[in-house]
Amino acid sequence: MDNFFVLRLLDVFKPLFLKMGVDYMTMRRILQVKLTMDQRRKPTVFNQSRKKKDKPEKNEFFKSLWMYGFFGLMLIPFLFLRDNYLFQVSILFSIFMFIIMTTLISDFSSVLLDLRDKSVLATKPVNSKTVSMAKLLHVTIYMLYITLATTLIPLLVSLFFKGILFTLLFLVSFALADIFIIAFTALLYLFILKYFDGEKLKDIINYVQIALTVGMMIGYQVVARSFELVNLDYTIDFAWWQLLLPPMWFGGLFDVLLGGGRSIGSMILTILAVLGPVISIIVYLKMIPDFERNLQKLSSQTGKKKASNKWKVFRSLHMLVSKDELPFFRFARIMMKNERDFKLKVYPSLGFAVVVPFVFMFNSYSIMSFEEFAASRSYLSMYSIMLVIPTSVIMLAHSGSHKGSWIYQVAPVKQLGLINKAALKAFLFQLFLPLFLLVSVMFSFLFGLRILDDLAAVLFAALIYTAVCFLAGGKELAFSQPFDAVQQSGDIKVFLLFLVIPVFVGLHFLALKLPFGVAGYAILMFAVNWGLWKMLK
Repeated sequence: MDNFFVLRLLDVFKPLFLKMGVDYMTMRRILQVKLTMDQRRKPTVFNQSRKKKDKPEKNEFFKSLWMYGFFGLMLIPFLFLRDNYLFQVSILFSIFMFIIMTTLISDFSSVLLDLRDKSVLATKPVNSKTVSMAKLLHVTIYMLYITLATTLIPLLVSLFFKGILFTLLFLVSFALADIFIIAFTALLYLFILKYFDGEKLKDIINYVQIALTVGMMIGYQVVARSFELVNLDYTIDFAWWQLLLPPMWFGGLFDVLLGGGRSIGSMILTILAVLGPVISIIVYLKMIPDFERNLQKLSSQTGKKKASNKWKVFRSLHMLVSKDELPFFRFARIMMKNERDFKLKVYPSLGFAVVVPFVFMFNSYSIMSFEEFAASRSYLSMYSIMLVIPTSVIMLAHSGSHKGSWIYQVAPVKQLGLINKAALKAFLFQLFLPLFLLVSVMFSFLFGLRILDDLAAVLFAALIYTAVCFLAGGKELAFSQPFDAVQQSGDIKVFLLFLVIPVFVGLHFLALKLPFGVAGYAILMFAVNWGLWKMLK
């Protein structure tokens, strides 16, 4: 096995780990095995790599880092704002922490909550603190890679335009933010693990992940709204609730150390920027034994599940779910409800998809009156709900029980394409349509019933987009491929599919220019949708 550079770097901190009661050499060997297995893991997202058996071992995770570099470009404009450090750094860290937090929740929660270490190492003379530290460092290493990819270009820009002191403080603040995010997420999971059991616990974890994603998105907006533009300068009236916004901690840190700020609010924020991450990681390290002990609850099955009568509804929808598709429709719906890894990866994005339309909408509302807002075309932000579709459709091919996919080969079905078609319909009924209806009701309340034809057009566009995302994918049978906890976010296809959404928005906007254009556009989308779904196999 390779003696990875990051492990040699970790050797410098060996005395610190020994003081914490960690068996360093055992932890190092566990980490070495994990990093080696990451290289050997068969990628489930990069299908072309999976087919090349003679290709040398390479960690496919690193192929995704260029995307984070692209996300990092969003941070650069805030470096050139006027020297109001509290404002520019708070907004910059809101974006950065949102990117890192959502990545941790969607891609690495399954690593933090992994039970395989427990089952493999429980019979060995390895204490739980060592196992948990190896798991925490495994996640931390990849989070640091993502952080470096996201911040490398902004750091170089800051070095040339802001100076060495700003850049060094920038780098230290990013590291502190990473520590806080990882520790906070782990402690939150520990709290849930402590008070709930089995299946109920798994559901609650998914709800918390959705809440975290939504909370980070809303928090970003709250940070921005904390400032008021006065004479082209940003001012802030300090309030106690701003102490609950971690991005503002780092804004206060920069304001005190570089901006000369000496207000009580800035001083408190500076203290929190340092003590928040330090205290959170210390508390987590103290709670590691409890975390490992309660983690075993994830493997328990509690409570009786009631039989569902919802299938009677779907039996009557012969035009939407055919008789041949119905068994696979049921199967796919059950898998989406019960597959924990699927929910870990997909459900947080559902909360994100609900919030994003309102974020775009209220950004417009802030510069106009309510009457102007209600008469505007801000409802076109509804298209942003389609952001949930590419990841969900691609993840439909994956399952923790993928080895059971042999059943497809012996099932009495003439066309295996029916399986995927039924799974796509199950996704739409189970996940997408409830979200769409919820947001549609809210939009109808805000903009009136005049947008009903617009909502119909958006729905038909979303159905077309679902089919396009499936056709652009690898077309593997539903739930037939293994999960890859590290590499999901590196799929370039998801990024390219996102670029299709503005095309629908542009077509809808052009339709608004014509008399009865939206109704005609909706009819056209319906016709295309009908033909496209007929072609799916």
